Amino acid sequence: MKKWLSLLFVTVLLFVLAACGGGEEQPTEEETEAPAEEETEESATENGELETLVVGASNVPHAEILEFATDLLEERGIELEIVTFNDYVLPNQALAEGEIDANYFQHIPYLEGQIEEHGYDFVNAGGVHIEPIGVYSQEYESLEELPNGAEILMSSSVADHGRILMMLEQEGLITLSDEVDGVEATVDDIVENPKNLQFSANIEPAMLPQAFQNGEGDAVLINSNYAIDHGLNPFTDAIAIEDGEDNPYVNIIAVRSEDENNEEIQTLLEVLRSEEVQTFIEETYNGAVVPVSE
Repeated sequence: MKKWLSLLFVTVLLFVLAACGGGEEQPTEEETEAPAEEETEESATENGELETLVVGASNVPHAEILEFATDLLEERGIELEIVTFNDYVLPNQALAEGEIDANYFQHIPYLEGQIEEHGYDFVNAGGVHIEPIGVYSQEYESLEELPNGAEILMSSSVADHGRILMMLEQEGLITLSDEVDGVEATVDDIVENPKNLQFSANIEPAMLPQAFQNGEGDAVLINSNYAIDHGLNPFTDAIAIEDGEDNPYVNIIAVRSEDENNEEIQTLLEVLRSEEVQTFIEETYNGAVVPVSE
């Protein structure tokens, strides 16, 4: 009788164990939840929670600033794709053709000139920084040393001419007519030129550093972005530099007019004006690039 009861007990016990687990280990709570979390993260990416924003930019400093801002933008839900350009024409063409969502390389007068010339339906979404223009010379250590009849090389970009001439006027080298807005001034608006300076404006902006390094001209005026890109330090290599304060030539984010109020564009601008990015600009470029907050 005892043997029969023992056999019955063992049989029931085996039946219960088989019913509960089928001979397999049950997953722990952690094992059950981990795949769910992994799947959620993958689904978030696949479902497009990170919005892609494609921005065209000059190599230096624009693309470098954007690169620094990449992680900050990702935290805000934006995956930034940077397309670099080395001239002043293609970024606006690419924007007009929808190849990029915004560009970051130009100042306001240049944008306005491009809109007038090409009929672009662009707007200025906001300013980020200023790049002072520097005067470089292989032979002379100051503007005062420039000889009579000195050849001055400047950008072929008409939008920069007024800016350059105002700078030279502030330095006492020329006087412009009172009848013209300085931003729109041309060489023809010079009313006093004591040193009979000769102006040449047939070199593309990106080629000015090379012209300087080749010893062309007595003085060459170069935008800081191109100077830095060619290993020049505007504050140690230039014999004079434009005042960065209250400068109307702020570099901006330009977009198609229908995208001006897009959330991604506004977020981009907020990040580029953030304390983190402004500190990066100040510490990286030592005043050759000046951040703006509005």
